[in-house]
Amino acid sequence: MTSTKDPITLLSTILRLTEERIIPLTRAGVSSGSKLFGAAILSRSSLKPLTVSTNNERESPLLHGEINCIQQYFTLPPASFPEQDQEKEGYRIPTKDTIFFATHEPCSLCLSGITWAGFNEFYYLFTYEDSRDLFAIPYDIEILEEVFRVKAPGDTEESLKSRPLYNRRNKFFVGRSLIELLEEAALSAEETDKWKKEIERVKGLYNGLSETYQEGKRDGVESASVWK
Repeated sequence: MTSTKDPITLLSTILRLTEERIIPLTRAGVSSGSKLFGAAILSRSSLKPLTVSTNNERESPLLHGEINCIQQYFTLPPASFPEQDQEKEGYRIPTKDTIFFATHEPCSLCLSGITWAGFNEFYYLFTYEDSRDLFAIPYDIEILEEVFRVKAPGDTEESLKSRPLYNRRNKFFVGRSLIELLEEAALSAEETDKWKKEIERVKGLYNGLSETYQEGKRDGVESASVWK
């Protein structure tokens, strides 16, 4: 397989995939009690989507968007030869030959799933802080802080809080936001501003989905998730 496409080709592909494929799935999901997290797995060489999915916590609290996507991916039959057949949607290729995309920065469960499944490169649209502040879903940060952050000798509460929640670059994967991906493109200020506005436009499409999800919480829509 060839290397990842240039940053702008990857960015534009992910934004289009989010708008055209992930958001429609998510719209149906939030109406029935699931959170608004989605994911996709793309061929590294062609950037074709191989699996697209969304959260399904109405069935299980473990079926976050990323985990649901991984589960679905591993039910697909392995791709056959010739080479071009390896990049058809509905077939599975080795995870080292793919790129993982999560609409929201993966939580501790999904980081583990991404790692155990062998995905070594992932991107996300919304940060943990976005999930907390824009969507009233603070659990990604809270679980990482309460379960995984361990105070070392000499640590103060301030030094502990200043520590990153996880290593975004490590021996298993590299994780980046779409804004970081844009920064890697080294565009002119004008072009950078254009793409930042496009990222914000796609992020804005989630406003209505968030309202639907919050209304469902208030109305007591059933969900298997403990954390609503």
